[in-house]
Amino acid sequence: MYGRGHPALRVFTFHAMNDLKNKRPLIVGVSGASGTIYAVRALKYLLEANYRIELVASKASYQVWKAEEGVQMPADPVKQEQFWRERAGVATGGLLRCHSATDIGANIASGSFRTLGTLIVPCSMGTVAKLATGVSSDLLERAADVQIKEGRKLVIVPRETPLSLIHLRNLTTLAEVGVRIVPAIPAWYHHPQTIEDLVDFVVARALDQLDIDCVPIERWKEDAAKL
Repeated sequence: MYGRGHPALRVFTFHAMNDLKNKRPLIVGVSGASGTIYAVRALKYLLEANYRIELVASKASYQVWKAEEGVQMPADPVKQEQFWRERAGVATGGLLRCHSATDIGANIASGSFRTLGTLIVPCSMGTVAKLATGVSSDLLERAADVQIKEGRKLVIVPRETPLSLIHLRNLTTLAEVGVRIVPAIPAWYHHPQTIEDLVDFVVARALDQLDIDCVPIERWKEDAAKL
């Protein structure tokens, strides 16, 4: 857990804290699956909506950033916060605190640290396998395991194809203990025009599982239902 002198610890006034969407944070985990854009778009909308975010990226996710975007994600938590904000295009708004995946003593590693839940986006099959078998080898996996044992909301966005029988069995195990599984599969009824439109649909459906509605998408026959 951060000490009082840690530079990543932000000091907020009472009024500034009241401006946040919810005083309890949402944990966002980024694993080593392809599809870092899903994490970027999720952060964009959550920060714009003034949510508190505790973010942890796995060791493998650094390699994915390098492969997909040609950039190196900084390891330092403070620099990493700025990195994510720049990628999401949200300089201010909300509260973002990044953790090292090796910091197993961080606040999100404890069940006594209350949260809105956890979103792992994207979620690799390696992470799925470890969660399904109760293995916690880094902070991301420990934080997710805590959500399961505490009976809190855990949403994963797996990005893999094709799925083997082992993958399906691991996903079934997670579903049986209440984990919500939102595959990175977009729809087309909202008439997407860009890659971001396709990504945003998946992000919106993932956040729906956490009762968070902050992504501006066209929902199926929503206007007709309101009449």
